[in-house]
Amino acid sequence: MNKTTKPAQKKYNRLINAVSIIIPLAVALLFFVRLPNVEPLTFLPPIYASMNGITSVLLIGALIAIKNKKVYLHENLMKTSVACSLLFLLMYVAYHMTSPPTEYKGNVPFLYYFILSSHIILSIVVIPLVLHSYSRAYFGEYKAHKKIVKYAFPVWLYVAVTGVIVYIMISPFYS
Repeated sequence: MNKTTKPAQKKYNRLINAVSIIIPLAVALLFFVRLPNVEPLTFLPPIYASMNGITSVLLIGALIAIKNKKVYLHENLMKTSVACSLLFLLMYVAYHMTSPPTEYKGNVPFLYYFILSSHIILSIVVIPLVLHSYSRAYFGEYKAHKKIVKYAFPVWLYVAVTGVIVYIMISPFYS
């Protein structure tokens, strides 16, 4: 990193840290908000679960691309992964603001709640990991980027895959 990018990197780090706190808090608070007189957006869960599935495939494709030194393809796949995750988040919040919670009534509640809990916790952890790794790559700090990605990639992939699994497990109980 050169001297001109150092202040910009510090600014981005502060922004990333703020966003990493604000997003989980906002999502948690929004669970207590129900929009009155709004038709429940019951069509969204399979769509946002699909966004998680697409993100999983894109992440694996991005890993393969960078291992094959296809940097431009890797960059585009990663940008698309971030966009898919953002779309997921928006749809997830919209659904939960318009629909009552769904209770899991399946035969394996321990497994469901274990996967759901780990998914939720790691979805909070992955935000700063992804944003800091993206920032490092953007500023050309590839060594720092690689160090963060070593953790960010498996966590993000786990969150994306378990998002699909949680949907599959709870979907029979949507009203």
